[in-house]
Amino acid sequence: MITEHSIYIGASQYMTFTEDNSIDLVVTSPPYPMIEMWDDVMSSQKHRISDNLEEKPEEAFELMHQELDKVWKECFRVLKIGGFLCINIGDATRTIKGNFTLYNNHSRISKACVDLGFVGLPNIIWRKQTNAPNKFMGSGMLPCGAYVTLEHEWILIFRKGGKREFKKADAKLSRMKSSFFWEERNVWFSDIWDVKGTKQKMRKDSSRERSAAYPFEVPYRLINMFSQKGDMVLDPFLGTGTTMKAAILLGRNSCGYEIDPKFEIIIREGIDELDIDMCNNLIKSRFDAHKEFIENRKSSGKEIKHFNETLNCEVMTSQEKELELNYLESISEDKNTGTYKVVYENHSDLTTLPFTHTFFKKAK
Repeated sequence: MITEHSIYIGASQYMTFTEDNSIDLVVTSPPYPMIEMWDDVMSSQKHRISDNLEEKPEEAFELMHQELDKVWKECFRVLKIGGFLCINIGDATRTIKGNFTLYNNHSRISKACVDLGFVGLPNIIWRKQTNAPNKFMGSGMLPCGAYVTLEHEWILIFRKGGKREFKKADAKLSRMKSSFFWEERNVWFSDIWDVKGTKQKMRKDSSRERSAAYPFEVPYRLINMFSQKGDMVLDPFLGTGTTMKAAILLGRNSCGYEIDPKFEIIIREGIDELDIDMCNNLIKSRFDAHKEFIENRKSSGKEIKHFNETLNCEVMTSQEKELELNYLESISEDKNTGTYKVVYENHSDLTTLPFTHTFFKKAK
């Protein structure tokens, strides 16, 4: 199996390198309107935004979202029927001229996407708990002046049109090979995720101090949940390239747009520095977590009825019997086009891979 991964530098309001109906899944996290670190980026798209931030913040909020609306419209254009759009977004709080206000980014985006024709699906609340001593806002221990701590973000999920169809035999088999373990389903398809954030500090020569990247596990779960091997995944706000790295590990093709040209070297360095053994460790940790789950079930006297011949392990359901895990063999860059090519191999005996890193959350 071979996948390809392309990086495009430019604004995602106009995704000129991507054809209509060519994308199976969009996974992204855009700049958050009314979060101060994004003011300059947003204002560079429309100068009226900066003009209104202090005097008419509600109008600035709407202008910011009008720029994002253009991206969601492009996502609708490039997605195939049955394809999914997954957006990680946080709401914003801001004090302007002494007035503390919540700006509901998630509801504004939801309305825009539904108006475009997307089908709204149940969302995920991503709980990002922090132990920072100054996380509470307002008047401390005094009533009528403190504010609820904002410790969650949203993962909004939409579909273009009806359910994706798998009519041909090879499409059905590919879907079966891309299945996930029963216990993973129970965690991933919960509407509340407890996933730790990731380090935000950027290199000194970067155009901003914080990366605003989401943790690897977020796109890793979403790509597993809403695509199959060989699909094309798009991130219109590529940032440091986290979505692309997750797609590489999961045997999906990917492409992404990044408006800041200074981030291209960060994205490419991140992919160039991917260690094959480390990637395969992550794949094996998923397999080992499953084996531990099965052993715990058996030790408690519960029967396991199904067996996966390829992985040589027991599984909970018949839908997991064709599940395959593919390890990475090589990652190379075409110096003429800048596209990355990843080669994979099937590997039924994952016990021969080195295992030094626990990554995936264990199911109980």
